[in-house]
Amino acid sequence: MCRYNEMTDEALIERLRAGESAIADYLMEKYKGLVRKKARAMFLIGGDTDDLIQEGMIGLFKAVRDYQPDREASFQSFANICIDRQIYTAIKSSNRQKHQPLNTYVSLSDGEAEENFRDSCVEHDNPESILIDRENVAALENEMKKSLSPLENRVLQLYLDGNGYMDIARILGKTPKSIDNTLQRIRGKIKSYF
Repeated sequence: MCRYNEMTDEALIERLRAGESAIADYLMEKYKGLVRKKARAMFLIGGDTDDLIQEGMIGLFKAVRDYQPDREASFQSFANICIDRQIYTAIKSSNRQKHQPLNTYVSLSDGEAEENFRDSCVEHDNPESILIDRENVAALENEMKKSLSPLENRVLQLYLDGNGYMDIARILGKTPKSIDNTLQRIRGKIKSYF
């Protein structure tokens, strides 16, 4: 029996299509960290990262289900796009008052997601709105880099990389409470930007 971690994602998808259903679970587990990183890169004012993780996992599931190896994109690129689009679609479609925090999101990603919007596994957005969103994200990121202190920038980057309060505190030699206070200041600066 061949080990999955020694095979390319594209080869795994072909075996999945041939009936080896355990591969779907393997791919979901393999890319779970990517989903978490992307979900944490979306700052929701008053929102919950767990909701975005769930949406990202749905996007990953769609990528596993819908990927076509005969296309030019790699599975990883396709999964990136599907995860991003699922998260963005969830945010945009949350118009009810109950989900108001989802309507006030700000992307804090490194820009990689914005470059990958060429293809999509879900409905396409208006190219003009995508361009405007990219410009808004870039403006926010530039403003935040200017207004955040070096410590705040470092804490934010570690947080977006998936580290928890305790991990960040350990890495920076600070207390978890000081890290919490720093993240609260960051949130406050982002809110004041709007």
